[in-house]
Amino acid sequence: MTRIDAVIQQILQGIAAGTWPPGARVWPIRTAAAELQVSKNTVVEAYDRMVALGQLEARVGSGYYVPRTTRRDRLPKALSVAQAVDAASLLREQLIRQYEVRIGEGRPPHDWAGKVDFHLPLGAARSRSDDHEMHNYGNPWGFIRLREYLSRNLNDRQIHADPDHILTTMGANHALDLIARQLLEPGDTVLVDSPGYYPLFAKLHLSGVQIVGVRRLINGPDIEDLNAKAARYRPKIFFTQSQAHNPTGSALTLPTGHRILLAAAQHEFLVVEDDPFADVLPADAPRLASLDQLERVIYVGTFSKTLSAGLRVGYLACNTRLARALCDLKMLTIASSGDIAERMLYEFIASGQYLKHLRKLRQRIAQATDQALETLHMLDLEVFCEPSGCFYLWAYLRPGDHEERLVQEASEHNIFIAPGRLFTPDRHSSRPAMRLNIAYAAHPKFIEFMRQR
Repeated sequence: MTRIDAVIQQILQGIAAGTWPPGARVWPIRTAAAELQVSKNTVVEAYDRMVALGQLEARVGSGYYVPRTTRRDRLPKALSVAQAVDAASLLREQLIRQYEVRIGEGRPPHDWAGKVDFHLPLGAARSRSDDHEMHNYGNPWGFIRLREYLSRNLNDRQIHADPDHILTTMGANHALDLIARQLLEPGDTVLVDSPGYYPLFAKLHLSGVQIVGVRRLINGPDIEDLNAKAARYRPKIFFTQSQAHNPTGSALTLPTGHRILLAAAQHEFLVVEDDPFADVLPADAPRLASLDQLERVIYVGTFSKTLSAGLRVGYLACNTRLARALCDLKMLTIASSGDIAERMLYEFIASGQYLKHLRKLRQRIAQATDQALETLHMLDLEVFCEPSGCFYLWAYLRPGDHEERLVQEASEHNIFIAPGRLFTPDRHSSRPAMRLNIAYAAHPKFIEFMRQR
C-alpha cells in the first residue's frame, strides 16, 4: 500500500466510524500531514483522489468536507430477478453483480482474463507524430493500425474487408445501435433469433421497431420460419448470430447460411451478423459475411467477450457507402470511440499477449464445457445442443418446473438465474428453459439447489 492509499484508508475509516459525519470538515492538509506523519503533498494527492471519487467535497478557501449524501458502496440486493422480467433487469444484474452464484452470467469469471497487462508502453502503436494525436479525439473511423489488423483478421475468415470497410465502435452493442439508428425508423419490422440476444431486443424496442422472432434450430435459423415471416412482415433487417450463438451455443451450417442469403435476396432484407466469439473459433467456421462478402451482410465483432468487457472496443464491417454513413453518425453522436483504448488494445495484440491469452481461453472454454455438460446430465437437465466454443448452454427445465418460480427460489439461495423467456422477443418461452454460463454451471451450491428441488 502506498502512503497515498494509507491516507485515503485512514480518512475513510474515520468517516465510517462517525469521526467525520456527513457535512463535517475533515483534517486540514497540514493537520493530516502531522497526524499521519506524511508530507503535505501526499495529503493533497490523497484528498484530490477522494474528491474525484465523490468521497470528499472541496470548498475553495474552506477545506475538504464529507458529502452530505454519501454514495453507498453496495446497492441493496433486489428481492428477486423474477420480479422484473425485462431486458434491463437482467442486464442490470450482470453489471452490478449482486449474487454469489452467477449461473445466468453473460461473461466469464475475472480470472479467465489471466494477467492482462494494458500498462504497456505505447511503443509499437506509437510514433513521434502520434504524441499530439493521442490528446485529440482520434479518427472517427478508429485507430488505423487496429483497423489494419482487423482487416487481416477478417481476410483470414474469408471476409474480404479493407480498412475502409471497417469502423471501430465502443463494443458490439454500440455497433448494433449505430446500425439501428441509421437504417431503421419507427414502425419498421426486423427479424431476430428466438431465442436470441436480449439486449438487442431492448435496443430495438427503444427505436419503436416491430420485432419478430425466427425460431432457432441447432444448425441455425429455421429457414421455413424465416421465409414465412419475411414474406408476411417484409422486414428491413434480420439480426442473427451465426457461430457460438447467445443463448443456445448453436452454430450455423453452410447449407443453412446459403439459404438465409437466398431468403435475404428474395425478400430484400439486410442481415446483421454478430460474431462476438470469433477470436476463439476456427477461422473457417461458416459465416454469412464470408458467403456474401459484405453485399447484404453487415458484420459485427468485439473484444468484450474474449478479452475485456471494460475495454469497450468493437467494430463493424460493411460496404464502403454504408460504412461512410455509419462513420458520420458515429462522429455526430460520440465524435470517436476512444483512441487511447484502441491504441492500448493494438499494442496488446502486437506484443503477442492476445494470442497467448486466446490459447488459454480456448482451453478453459473446452474444459468448462465438458464439466458443465456432465453436471447437467447428472441433474437430468436436457440441453438444446453442445455449445460451439462460447460461454453458454441452453437447458430445458424439468417437467412441471416454472421459470419464474425457479428464478425466485434461486434468488432466495443467492443464485442468479437467467430465465428463458427473457431471450425471446415476445417474452414467451414455448418450453421453459434457462441460459447457463459454463464457467459456473458446476458450482456446488447450484448443484445442491437443483438436487433439492
